Amino acid sequence: MLKRLRGGLLLLLGYLLSPLCWWNDLVFNLPIAYGFGYLCSLLSPKLLVPGAIAGYWISNIVGVVMMQFGAMDVIQNQSSRNSRKDLITGLLSSTAYTVLIVALIQFKVIDTTFLLSLIQRQPPTG
Repeated sequence: MLKRLRGGLLLLLGYLLSPLCWWNDLVFNLPIAYGFGYLCSLLSPKLLVPGAIAGYWISNIVGVVMMQFGAMDVIQNQSSRNSRKDLITGLLSSTAYTVLIVALIQFKVIDTTFLLSLIQRQPPTG
């Protein structure tokens, strides 16, 4: 019972981070991605955007992997699952989704002027 409860929690949290949840980007993934990009920008200011893209990709992959592990805990017959294949599928789908979002931003289909104005602000020095 405890294993199924843990699996359900992993499944829920993974869903919220994964590309399957349509509203998660604004609430979860973009703040995580920006935070990761900000940490990368501490090394070099030029790493903010690449770090944010990497953080976005990583948050999606973590969500898919959490969903897979959660589903394996919830489903009783785990012997029929191929974890390696599931992990590769999750990695490929998350990568494709991230490439799609970056392309939509690059071709100005998604308006990011508000986010870019936040990025261009310099953090206070003190």
